[in-house]
Amino acid sequence: MVIASKPKASIKAKPAALDQGQGGDGALPPLLLAWYDRHRRVLPWRFLAGEVADPYRVWLSEIMLQQTTVATVGPYFQDFLTRWPRVTDLAAADLDDVLRAWAGLGYYARARNLHKCAQVVATEHGGHFPMEEEALLALPGIGAYTAAAIRAIAFDQPATAMDGNVERVMARLFAVTDPLPGSKPILKAHAASLVPARRPGDYTQALFDLGATICTPRKPRCILCPWAEPCQARALGIADELPAKQAKTAKPVRRAVAFVLSDAQGHIALRRREERGLLGGMMEVPSTPWEAAPMPGNAQALPHAPLAGVAWQPLPGLVRHTFTHFEFEIAVMAGRIKTSPPATDLRWVAPDALGEEALPTVMRKILRHALAKGGA
Repeated sequence: MVIASKPKASIKAKPAALDQGQGGDGALPPLLLAWYDRHRRVLPWRFLAGEVADPYRVWLSEIMLQQTTVATVGPYFQDFLTRWPRVTDLAAADLDDVLRAWAGLGYYARARNLHKCAQVVATEHGGHFPMEEEALLALPGIGAYTAAAIRAIAFDQPATAMDGNVERVMARLFAVTDPLPGSKPILKAHAASLVPARRPGDYTQALFDLGATICTPRKPRCILCPWAEPCQARALGIADELPAKQAKTAKPVRRAVAFVLSDAQGHIALRRREERGLLGGMMEVPSTPWEAAPMPGNAQALPHAPLAGVAWQPLPGLVRHTFTHFEFEIAVMAGRIKTSPPATDLRWVAPDALGEEALPTVMRKILRHALAKGGA
């Protein structure tokens, strides 16, 4: 008996089911929709069968879900709807309130654009999201993916919303072995060829669910997949290997010294970051510039301290945080003033009120570190 060896990833077999050009009105979308009708996830922003979608909720959930997990987003989504049930309510909100409510979701430019977008929708579109692609793309913070998701889910328009789940499903379904990100155009072309004219919103959400629950990054549950038979990667035995990705390069490291300063009443000094750039408009613990250089010593760091004449005490250990494009290492120095704070751009916040501030995760890590080391 001759046992066939496992095909290599470079082989691109094409089962007949996909060679025959089955697109949006072929057999594949109905198979997926039938599966979705039985197994769809219940999510806070998802509307039940027969209900009319609210574009505001669709948009809000899609912005929140970028680079964030479903489990993390749920409580934030519900909180936003309680605070601002309509887009006009969000448009009228104070930006600081929006940033505080967003704190912990990361990628804070999204929160600023969320607020700007709500204002544009309220003032220029009468409080109603447009359904045209061009008009959606003109709104702050809305790119090709979000515009397609809104068009499909909120307005039931045929559109191709490509997220990581969809890329993975397409790479396996069509056995695309070229690595990401270079293979994105061909993956999108494959995805576009399958979007049905009937129920495109449900189909889009079905693809998201398929990738999140069945066609998972590791150990895909092919036996439960409605597309198992036509899946080329499954036929070749390479589903686990796809989508292929280019080898990651090590992230650069930036370093800084943070200054945790308290007054006689125990209030902590914070300041607001510039509107532009990383964490723009958020509150921060004052620090030296974030630089790709060795950790600043006292002589280099102290000129950047928020107040002069303070006896700064270095705290043991480092705070580490990962951003998308770099790793961040922070040394912490603690200081205390015994008099009333002078008039500066610093904001003095009671420890029990820090949770109400628009503090990004890295700043909360710094404050927790200072507290643990007796510096705050």
